[in-house]
Amino acid sequence: MSQSTMSLVLYFVVFFGIMYFLMIRPQQKQAKQRQTLLSSIRVRDRVATAGGIYGKITKVKDNTVMLLIADKVEVEVAKSGILSVENRDITEKDTKNEKSVKLSKEETEVKPES
Repeated sequence: MSQSTMSLVLYFVVFFGIMYFLMIRPQQKQAKQRQTLLSSIRVRDRVATAGGIYGKITKVKDNTVMLLIADKVEVEVAKSGILSVENRDITEKDTKNEKSVKLSKEETEVKPES
């Protein structure tokens, strides 16, 4: 190989390395954070959807959640449509002794008020 061919290959390697660290790696990191957010969704979490609807989760299914958006009004929303978890009523860990909180079946489902 000639000198110019080696320098051209070196430029491509450097260019790919820069593209990886500036574009591909951050995008993979963001996708992993989003997947973690969607898998950690729980009953009673207040969430915002992609359509701008705010509500409280009443039931979690495999790919969807039931969202309480008003008194006696529940809608089924795809998990992928959830943009953010606004706040959590249920804390994951007790701050005093770092033990996980165990919930009974009655505590994991929120029933709309009749």
